[in-house]
Amino acid sequence: MKLKKFTSIFAATALALGVLAGCGEKSSSDGDGESSSSSKDGGTIKIGLNLELTGAVASYGTSEADGIQLAVDEINEAGGIDGKKIELVKVDNKSEAAEATSGAVKLTTQDKVVAIIGAATSGATVAQAQIANDNETPLISPSGTSPTVTVNEDGSLNEYVFRTSFIDPFQGTVAANFAANELKVKKAAIYSDNSSDYSKGLAKSFKEYFESAGGETVANESYVAKDSDFRSTLTRIKSANPEFIFIPGYYEEVGLIVKQAREMGIDVPLMGADGWDSPTLLDLAGVDALNNTFTVNHYSSEDPDGKIQDFKEKFKAKYNQSPNAFNALGYDTVYLLKDAIERAGEVDSKKIKEELEKTDGLELITGLYSVDENHHPIKSATILEFQDGEQVFKTKVDP
Repeated sequence: MKLKKFTSIFAATALALGVLAGCGEKSSSDGDGESSSSSKDGGTIKIGLNLELTGAVASYGTSEADGIQLAVDEINEAGGIDGKKIELVKVDNKSEAAEATSGAVKLTTQDKVVAIIGAATSGATVAQAQIANDNETPLISPSGTSPTVTVNEDGSLNEYVFRTSFIDPFQGTVAANFAANELKVKKAAIYSDNSSDYSKGLAKSFKEYFESAGGETVANESYVAKDSDFRSTLTRIKSANPEFIFIPGYYEEVGLIVKQAREMGIDVPLMGADGWDSPTLLDLAGVDALNNTFTVNHYSSEDPDGKIQDFKEKFKAKYNQSPNAFNALGYDTVYLLKDAIERAGEVDSKKIKEELEKTDGLELITGLYSVDENHHPIKSATILEFQDGEQVFKTKVDP
């Protein structure tokens, strides 16, 4: 399945995603026993981590941290980058934007890191963007999918900000394409989080493409983050007789929505995006309720590609579990940065930024990676289907 017709989605207009607030940080090395001076002084290469290690979406940040650590361990064991070991300086942004901001200040002005990886969410990444730009320090979000991570609402580019994941409009379009052309549904309902620009942006792009493909949106309902009883809205959706429901939200609410929908006899296919990707979703929804549901995601550990299977085995050996998409995105972000540092020829933040902008066809676990003029990745997406509690690889979609 291709989306050649919609390659231009990567230049989609900005969608805001800012939902987080607070302050504080902690730091540590990566555990390889090295405690060195700044990489800019010829010691180890200091890379900052500014991730959601606790708080509302800690599942995303901790998953990325595990993937990052695996990549750093591999690189250091192989001799580092041009003979220099990577030293991680970690900040817990506690799933709050103000924490991410204060953490970025610390990492750039006190720790003098050469680059920052994080945050996992768009809002906490946007909160760091101006600091990264002002201090000329590359900032790479593994999974911040809002276009506003790299392009401001006024159209200006955040020159030092990049991402490893594809963007929200692409996810919404992929989901709509799958519903219309693979599942052959004509009537769809949308149930989105009205407090989240991530969710609203996905809903908007889904609706636009689904209707352009000849489909009809028979219900367009919303909830608010932290809601727990969705039955009254689900009753309205059910009465509209949709053949498919798109639920672009985060796992905390989605798990309950899926569970309650199935209890009410809604048995049509349900679909979401990367916000579904957490083991907690299965705990909340239950195995049976998740059957006949689909997600757009960044990769699948069941993809038969040899590079993916090799990564899966290495991850399982270290953590005793199969890697999810956030593990893979964290891992890929380290190798994206490594590639730019090597091409720069020296550990210089400005030159690393310039090389990140030139990245073209880099082979990563989550697909071939190139960067467009808006610092949006051009890469494939994966469709997964839940079957008896397992995420099963369905298909891969190229941009």
